[in-house]
Amino acid sequence: MEEDAILQKSLKWLRDLSKGNISHELEALTLEGLQIVHAQKGSIRCNFVVPTRASDPDGNWHVGAMATLIDDVAATAIYSVVDHVKLSLDFSISFYSTAKIQEEVEIEAKVIGEKGSLTQVVVEVIRKGNRELIALGKQWMASDKKGMKPSQVSSKL
Repeated sequence: MEEDAILQKSLKWLRDLSKGNISHELEALTLEGLQIVHAQKGSIRCNFVVPTRASDPDGNWHVGAMATLIDDVAATAIYSVVDHVKLSLDFSISFYSTAKIQEEVEIEAKVIGEKGSLTQVVVEVIRKGNRELIALGKQWMASDKKGMKPSQVSSKL
């Protein structure tokens, strides 16, 4: 399949997740309003305004909602490389700051390595105003099934 077609398929998957077409309600709520700014094979950059629904009791972006978004954007970057969604094998997030409700952030995911059925991606969440790093996600994803359908995989967060 042509690279551009695979990329478009991966972006459609992320858009469908954010609209609730192929996901659980949790993903639709945490991805609501996600805007894809730039995408190429192995890399995706999005803008996102933290919605009120994704707040913790202190008015910050809930870390669980942030983790769901990081997981799904990471999976999209990998999908654009391997033409299917893989399962999270190892997922860690370092939190450096918080984001408030209605604050605009940028999310950038980059595939940084592949080894056999394993693919690694790094995701940065950056405050749009001052470029401060809010969170850094690192994820290894794996699959022993080539061609796994995106509708067969959902976030476990």
